[in-house]
Amino acid sequence: MLAVLFAIVILHAIDIILLIISTAANAWKTVGNESSHLWYACTHQEAGYKCNDTIDGDWLQAVQALMVLATLFCMLSFIFFLCQLFTLSKGGRFFFTAAFQVLSSLFVMSAAIIYTVMTEDAGSYGYAFVLAWLAFPLTLLSGFIYIVLRKKE
Repeated sequence: MLAVLFAIVILHAIDIILLIISTAANAWKTVGNESSHLWYACTHQEAGYKCNDTIDGDWLQAVQALMVLATLFCMLSFIFFLCQLFTLSKGGRFFFTAAFQVLSSLFVMSAAIIYTVMTEDAGSYGYAFVLAWLAFPLTLLSGFIYIVLRKKE
């Protein structure tokens, strides 16, 4: 049983790390020597990087908000899991933790879909965008594991 708990904690930690990196990293889209991010648009020049605020509009603010919410919900879910681990009665299920984790996965999916639909076709998607899509199924899987998981003594 200890191995299962350890695996769940490791999976949840990986989810949190992926969400933090995909929210903060400057590589959602690259076009030539320019890279765009949720927060800044940067250009590589001889003197280094020059970054400006993004001005793409309301859809980008929605993506920003959804990614921040996904990260926060995933962190809250982990805290709730630890609290329920000690307070839940024997045989109880981690539904509260699962609800927050599934919501987190839905936020990531929504943010990635909005970003995909609203960005131009020029360029290629960066590693942060790929990490966001990778975080979606892992977070959803983690949420489903919490639904099935029962507390044993």
